[in-house]
Amino acid sequence: MFPEITRDDIFRLETGRLWLRWPRAADAEAIVRYASDPDVALKTASIPVPYERHHADGHIISMRAANATGEGLCLAIALKRQPNDLIGLIDVMGAANRGASALGYWLAKPFWGQGLMTEAATAFVDLVFNVCGVCEITSTALPSNTASLRVLDKLGFQQTGVAVVAAPRRGGDLTVTTAALKRGAAHSLFGARRAKLTST
Repeated sequence: MFPEITRDDIFRLETGRLWLRWPRAADAEAIVRYASDPDVALKTASIPVPYERHHADGHIISMRAANATGEGLCLAIALKRQPNDLIGLIDVMGAANRGASALGYWLAKPFWGQGLMTEAATAFVDLVFNVCGVCEITSTALPSNTASLRVLDKLGFQQTGVAVVAAPRRGGDLTVTTAALKRGAAHSLFGARRAKLTST
């Protein structure tokens, strides 16, 4: 379970170019704009197509609830120069069981190819291992989503095989590539690249 420091909506995680912060109601317009892009949505198993305002509003409520209870951590990604403008989301769920937690993320298309998701995910994964008792973080990606698989590879995730997951947003089951990063490997990997975290 996540500690009190992450359960307050003033919590932020800082990297070289980014702020990772709690999502808020004002992010709904940006989420709709970016998540409704088929090039973003169809690279996931869960983003509805079409993606509408009520989807964003409901998702923001559920993300904030997970943060507040400590059952997960869901953060909006924003550039430091425009901290109010969401460009993506990253989350991990399942931290309460102290076993494995599941990592998910997406980034708006205009910001692809700049290393921003790798930067965000590196700091985020390091945070999760440092503040929670989880032993392992898992993730999945569609085999066709080579960019997401590259991010996982850069983070040190090891591919563990394939799985079939329920994907009602895609009309049925999907085959995904599975990957995992263990606690010791993460600390060895990130070492001195610690991000700053603030609650003020």
